[in-house]
Amino acid sequence: MGFFSRILGICSTKVPSVDSAWRYQNGRVEIDLNKAPELIPKGGAVRLEGKGLPERVLVVHGEDGAFHAFRNKCAHVGGRRLDPLPGRHSVQCCSVGKSEYDYEGKFLSGAAKKPVPVFRVESGEDTLHIFVR
Repeated sequence: MGFFSRILGICSTKVPSVDSAWRYQNGRVEIDLNKAPELIPKGGAVRLEGKGLPERVLVVHGEDGAFHAFRNKCAHVGGRRLDPLPGRHSVQCCSVGKSEYDYEGKFLSGAAKKPVPVFRVESGEDTLHIFVR
């Protein structure tokens, strides 16, 4: 990510390329993995926003092979979005502060000093369920 992107807080993680890949209802996000090719490779990620979702969510297919979901808002000033760090078991704020968090949301380094909330993820053969309440 470039310097100017960090100043402006522009994250590199995109929304799913297929809008119907996910839906939110009754405190739960359901993702159809067949419609979310971004989540197939380890390190792949999507950001979920809108559709009545009460908070922005970052979903990551972790380097550990598991799926992880975070409140997509850095704990530092401004609440910038998060991006996965390629080849690492962590995510990082898209701002110049570069606050980094592990897959459990624990603060590792950077300007923020607090953790970020994580959401419980249950995965089936072709579906993810993320509990945002």
